[in-house]
Formats: sequence, structure tokens, C-alpha cells
Amino acid sequence: MKRFIDLNRHTFGVEPICQVLQMAPSCYWRHAARQGCPALRRQRAQRDEFLSADIQRVWHANWQVYGADKVWLELNREGVRVARCTVERLMRRLGLQGVRPTGRWTDYQQCLD
Repeated sequence: MKRFIDLNRHTFGVEPICQVLQMAPSCYWRHAARQGCPALRRQRAQRDEFLSADIQRVWHANWQVYGADKVWLELNREGVRVARCTVERLMRRLGLQGVRPTGRWTDYQQCLD
């Protein structure tokens, strides 16, 4: 909804859009202030932004094959203290995933039957 307001606020105004969407205008203005000044964001959002860059760097440096566990281990080796579940959540948000086994063993087993 906030993105819709961003796109249409110059045409219709914030308050009329918020009234139709049944959303408090103060909620939108708080969002706009946080977009303009990242220091106003929550600590988790600030840390997520910082960690996302590190996660992408490690994932790309390792031929885009590392999953969350290996990215987490590499970050901790580098001294970046982060929880594994945080790495999983951010990788999911970024659309990054490790390479999965192709299942060749099951194909081989089927040939033996």
C-alpha cells in the first residue's frame, strides 16, 4: 500500500488515498521519513541492510553455490557475528540459494532395477 501511495501521491494526495485505503496518514509519513533517512529505521532493518551486502559478496565469491550454512560459516570465519537463521532469512529475501544435489544417485539406482 505504501508503494501505491508513493506512486500516486502527487496526483491524488496522501490523505485522500489513505482515507480510501483505510490507513492512517501518519503511518505513511513515518514510512516516508524512514525512506529518506535510514538512521530512523529499526536496528534490525539497518543490520539487515549491512548483512545483505556481506551475504551477497560471500555467495558470489564462491561461485554462487554456497547455501545458507556455508555462507554463515564463512561470515563467522571473517569475524561477522550473525545467526544462521538470519542468514537463511536474508538469503530467502534476496532470492539466493545454494546448489542442490541433482539426484544422479537415484537415477543410477533406477538403472540397476
